[in-house]
Amino acid sequence: MTGDPEPISADARRALEQELANVRAERATVAATLRDTDAVGDRADEADQLQRADDLKRLDNRISDLTVRLEQAGLAGPARTDVVGVGSTVTVRFPDGAVETYRVAEIADALDQTLITADSPLGRALLGRHAGDTVHYDAPGGRASAVVESIGG
Repeated sequence: MTGDPEPISADARRALEQELANVRAERATVAATLRDTDAVGDRADEADQLQRADDLKRLDNRISDLTVRLEQAGLAGPARTDVVGVGSTVTVRFPDGAVETYRVAEIADALDQTLITADSPLGRALLGRHAGDTVHYDAPGGRASAVVESIGG
C-alpha cells in the first residue's frame, strides 16, 4: 500500500458501514449500563465498572478506525482500472490455462470465493500491476505465477 487513501469496493463499503452501525449500537448498550461512579458498591461492582469503561474505550477506538477508513475511501474515489489496487476487479490467467476473476479487498469474507485480500500472497503480488504483467507469488504448493489479463473498478 502507498499510504495514500485506498478506494474500496461498494460491497466492502457496505460491510464497513454495517460494522460501524453494529459497533455504535453495542457502544450505546454498554454506555447505558454504566452507573454513577459515586454510588456505593463492593469491589466486584467496581471491577465490573472498570471492565465496562475499558469496553467503551475499545468500542470508541473501533468507531474511530471505521469512520476514518470510510472517509479515506471517499477521498480516494473509485478504484483505478489501469493498475491493480484495493477495490479492483482483476482477471488473471494461470499457467494451466485457468482464468479467474477476483476482487482485491482489505477485509476477508469467507463466503465470497472471488475475493482476495491485499495482504494475501496473490493480492500482494497483484498490487500495482498492469494488464499483461506476470506476477509471482508463494502458494501452498510452492512458487506460482499468473498473468494479469484485465483490470476493472
